Amino acid sequence: MKVLVANRGEIAVRIIRACRELGFQTVAVYSTADRNALHTMFADESVCIGPPQVDKSYLNVKNIIAACETTGASALHPGFGFLSENASFANCCKKCNINFIGPPSDVITLLGDKANAKETMKKAGVPVILGSDGAVNNLDDAKKIAGKIGYPVLIKAAAGGGGRGIRRVDNENELEHQITAAKEESKKFFGDDSIYIEKLLLNPKHIEFQILADSFGNVIHLGERDCSLQRRRQKVLEETPSPIMTPQLREKMGNAAVKAAKASGYVNAGTIEFLVDKNMDFYFMEMNTRIQVEHPITEAVTGVDLVKQQLKIAAGEKLSFVQDDIKLSGHSIECRINAETPDKDFRPSCGKISSLNLPGGNGVRIDSAIYQGYDIPPFYDNMLAKLIVKAPTRHEAIMKMKRALSEFIVEGVDTNIDFQLNLIKNDFFENGEYDNNTVDNLQLSQ
Repeated sequence: MKVLVANRGEIAVRIIRACRELGFQTVAVYSTADRNALHTMFADESVCIGPPQVDKSYLNVKNIIAACETTGASALHPGFGFLSENASFANCCKKCNINFIGPPSDVITLLGDKANAKETMKKAGVPVILGSDGAVNNLDDAKKIAGKIGYPVLIKAAAGGGGRGIRRVDNENELEHQITAAKEESKKFFGDDSIYIEKLLLNPKHIEFQILADSFGNVIHLGERDCSLQRRRQKVLEETPSPIMTPQLREKMGNAAVKAAKASGYVNAGTIEFLVDKNMDFYFMEMNTRIQVEHPITEAVTGVDLVKQQLKIAAGEKLSFVQDDIKLSGHSIECRINAETPDKDFRPSCGKISSLNLPGGNGVRIDSAIYQGYDIPPFYDNMLAKLIVKAPTRHEAIMKMKRALSEFIVEGVDTNIDFQLNLIKNDFFENGEYDNNTVDNLQLSQ
């Protein structure tokens, strides 16, 4: 099988490595700004698909499909971001006899519409947050729904993700303005201004479950990831197991995650995201129909290579293990290393990396596509690397992460390395006492 990787950066490198270990040939695609990117060097073949602008390159369906045809690639891995959750693209691949490594397009459509996904989960018996039944079409309906479930509420983009198109509303006077703002942002980023309303849970934990599902109806989960440390709804650091998790809660949430996947007819790797309140009650938030940025920490504690599993499932193989085979061992933490300036409101930084030292040692993993002399383009996401550690206990993992961060040196651009180091040195992290709002509240208090 020859696999075209329709992405860039560290996730493209990650997929190419998995393909090579399975004996699959690879094709990289790149924009002119990524001509010297690492993924183009690692792949067996590489094809330029357009200029730096994403709509003319990494979102250019016509050029990506043409790259498959000219290189003879029979399969396509979308990675995350870009076209990874685009149902029309997945369907286009199918029509062109290209094996899209992900769920079927109709499943992406169902779960990509957050309102419809919520309704599907409700029918399947998966706990959901109080809110509107589907999209809200006018202000009068919005007022009735918000008044019924009680303020504060969230206005959310039905086609949203990544923290975009979300607005908090504390009273009816703010409702119209925030609906307008959410619709505008949703239209800009997702091409769809549909919104829905749900009750805002105060200071919840963000807990997600990784699932794998094959084409034969077998579905398993691989435990949870705690993604509660977020800045403006963008994940900063993830860990597994979650500090709040008990064996009983894990079994209950894991069963709900499997039920959610089966209810939607899911195939391949996916992630069910939940919010957990102070009473340890959990509620379905959304399902991501792709590999997640934070997948390496699940790999660390389970020993399962998730990208290889994606490739095997897409090739028509059955899962080679059942739920009882999945055992969680040790503790893993991931820090997202970004090119940004924390002291200037995390403004993105770009330029040439003049000096680089990547941390190493037992239990340390780096997923990255940077190298000394690499010129970071200003056109794309500013994540430079993912630093992942694994240790027998949470305390040891924290100590290992502190050591690894202190060894991580990037010169030539600003990074959030010191910010991450200060974060894990905080008492709230050491004690596992944090929620979705902790980082933003910390910034406000500084």
